[in-house]
Amino acid sequence: MRFKVKIDENKQKHLESKAVGYDLIINSRWNKGTSFTEEERDAFCLHGLIPPHIFDLADAVEKRYLTLLAKPNDLEKHIYLRAIQERNETLFYALIEHHIEDIMPLVYTPVVGEACQKFSHIYRQPRGVFVSYPNRHKIDAMLSSPYFDNVEVIVVSDGERILGLGDQGAGGMGIPIGKLSLYTACAGIAPEKTLPILLDAGTDNQELLNDPQYIGWRHSRIRGDEYDTFVEIFISAVKRRFPNVLLQWEDFAQANAGKLLNRYRNELCSFNDDIQGTAAITVSALIAATNAAKLKPEDLRVVIVGAGSAGVGIANLLTDYLEYMGVSKGYTQIFLVDRHGLITDNTPSLDFQLRFIKSIESTPALSNWVIKDKNNITLLETVANAKANILIGVSAQGGIFTQSIITQMALNTLHPIIFPLSNPTSKAEAIPKDILSWTDNSAIIGTGTAFPLINRNDKIMRIDQVNNCYIFPGLGLGILALKASRVTDRMFLIAAIALAEMSPALNDPTANLLPPLSEIRGVSRHVAIKVAEEILRSNNTDLYIIEANLAEIIEDYMWEPVYIPYRRV
Repeated sequence: MRFKVKIDENKQKHLESKAVGYDLIINSRWNKGTSFTEEERDAFCLHGLIPPHIFDLADAVEKRYLTLLAKPNDLEKHIYLRAIQERNETLFYALIEHHIEDIMPLVYTPVVGEACQKFSHIYRQPRGVFVSYPNRHKIDAMLSSPYFDNVEVIVVSDGERILGLGDQGAGGMGIPIGKLSLYTACAGIAPEKTLPILLDAGTDNQELLNDPQYIGWRHSRIRGDEYDTFVEIFISAVKRRFPNVLLQWEDFAQANAGKLLNRYRNELCSFNDDIQGTAAITVSALIAATNAAKLKPEDLRVVIVGAGSAGVGIANLLTDYLEYMGVSKGYTQIFLVDRHGLITDNTPSLDFQLRFIKSIESTPALSNWVIKDKNNITLLETVANAKANILIGVSAQGGIFTQSIITQMALNTLHPIIFPLSNPTSKAEAIPKDILSWTDNSAIIGTGTAFPLINRNDKIMRIDQVNNCYIFPGLGLGILALKASRVTDRMFLIAAIALAEMSPALNDPTANLLPPLSEIRGVSRHVAIKVAEEILRSNNTDLYIIEANLAEIIEDYMWEPVYIPYRRV
């Protein structure tokens, strides 16, 4: 290997490198830019290749931050940050760490949505692997590069259901890149251990197919057996190259998301963040919100708008939590609403929603509901008749939480819990300032995308972004540090409870539900330890580990964005 991190007799890390000159500075993982010391410049033949002034990392971070602030819009800021990432990953992550609350929305939601839409136009340098259908029999060769030898976690998407924006084809690569950036920034997963992959199965987005700059395979999406075989070939290649990898499925369409999760969850260590991660962060925020609203588990009446994989994932994990809290048949307290209205036994084409069907004839409560059409029980009718105190949106239908619906929520309960979780911003079911206005500032709010600060009762507050970054990086950290063989549903419940233990609202009901992003590494560490305890409890690892050592094991696994000394060999 040309680069190898070693620990000396004083337990100090250093890098041993055979690469010199341009071979060193073009490597984004090990480039230090203008922070190479004088001795390193001598040893690695760098004089003349970089400017003579030596900046320490802190100075370089602030220099880049000032340049970032001067960019004219958020997309240009995203492009600038990605350029730093491609040149110098340590600097990129140090910049995020020092300014995470400003930079997180630029690296991921909401700006990553626009970046995916314009990916072909802003594409600069290769990152990750594009696996196109015509090249499906070359995947082993694609993954064979020594550059991938240290990979331990993969995020893969086929680009069909990017956020709430639909089919973005090869532009969907922005999501795996962004997600893996969060693994590193939030939980200290070393960059060289991450690999973003885009399964290019074509696109049905005609605008992309007509775009002469589109970088993906110019073909309509393959479906059915062709698609299933394509994924099978890919997974087989991954298992050969990375038999112990953690694989995260990301932004697959509803028709494939659950199917792929169920097909492969016992073949390799994998999970679907849209289904399981979204469920965990939502349930965690709900635990904090119900504590703040003084609602008992048995008194919850939950309406979830959007009965796809994300909505049902939330419903299932919430049911698990209610059962964990001693509430039997918690699913009866959850009402799913889709485009046909409330999910009932009159709703057509049901599949994984079956657990949450409400029978019009045999459910006593529903027989007393005031409705106009039993074949289309509207969202407003559901909220009113169910006396909902929690309203969750994962519908990607911007503005669907109207004033009349929000007002009804406020009539149902003193502190309605309202989570418009769809993203980006244009897809949010309601805007926080409207929700507060329509509920006389009584609502407890969580959103799926970032919103500006609000003035609430003469107090400037942030809106809680119910963002998966609070869950999946810490979950992944615990899994990777203990080399778990499989990802279980129980891990997500444990992660949700662990995060809720860190809610500021536990000590102050008027405070935020989630910790500030500035504390995210500590949050991820705590989640990782709790997940690791579950891994040990369930014998989900071949490692021999004493539980008392878990915190140290987690800490040792975490990478810090700092420069270490280099030695030429």
